[in-house]
Order: sequence, then C-alpha cells, then structure tokens
Amino acid sequence: MQRRFGNLDDVWPAGLARRLGAMLYDSFLIAAIWILVAGLHLTIGRQLLGISAEQVGAGPLWGLSLQLLLLGAAFAFLAFSWTRGGMTLGMQAWRLRVQTLDGRSITPVQALVRFLVGLLSLAAFGLGYLWILVDRERRSWGDIVSATRVVVLPKPVK
Repeated sequence: MQRRFGNLDDVWPAGLARRLGAMLYDSFLIAAIWILVAGLHLTIGRQLLGISAEQVGAGPLWGLSLQLLLLGAAFAFLAFSWTRGGMTLGMQAWRLRVQTLDGRSITPVQALVRFLVGLLSLAAFGLGYLWILVDRERRSWGDIVSATRVVVLPKPVK
C-alpha cells in the first residue's frame, strides 16, 4: 500500500551533487551486502554442494549465479528502502526522498524500473544522471521513465 508523504510544499527537486553524495554513501552499504552475499555463495558452494577449492569460481554457471545474486541483493536493498520510506540510509543523510509525482511512496514496479534504468544510466557513462543538469525539473532518466522524482527535504526544526 502506498503511503502519502507530508510537507509536499516544503520540498524541492534534488540536484546532481546531493544525489551523487547519497549514491556514494549507499555504495558502501551495498558493498557490505555484496561481501555477505559472496561469502554465503562461497559457503553454500563449498559446504552444501561439495565443490572443491580448485573448482570455486570455475565455469560460467558459478560466475553467473554470483552476479545475479549480487544484482538481486542490490535491488532488494534499494527497493525495500524506496518503497517503505522513500529513502535509503544514504538518502537520509543527504535529506533526499524518492516519491511519485503526487507525493506518495513508490511501488515495487517503479522501484524495478528505477533500478534497471539506473543500471543503464551508469552503463552509459553516467549520462542518465548527468541529464539532471539539463532537465528543467532536475530529473534523471530513471525519474522520467518511472514517473518518480527525488526531492530534498527541509532541515528539521529544532
């Protein structure tokens, strides 16, 4: 169920620098998750499947399964964060939130579209994120395709 966010009049579109800062913070979290997933992948392969040390990492199936697990883990982290509260830990630190155009939390389908287009944006040498610099509404390719936007939250009142 989508949650309606408050304070919609107090937010403004996020710029590139804030987004890159949040992405850097989140990359450390994702790297930690990837280390855990790779360790579990190795443990399952060695202990449960009985793969010898010489065979670890050999063959296309081993590498493909690990790559799919890593992508799945990154998506699970991002989608859970985006659909629940609209922000990852890195986004919280930079006071950013992803939301629908009418100010609601995004759906899992929108999260998947954002994730896939984000990968495409990075594969295109970051062009999808550099698009923020030329778009009047400061939207990345992922924002445009998924009908979402990233906004800056005001500083909390003390």
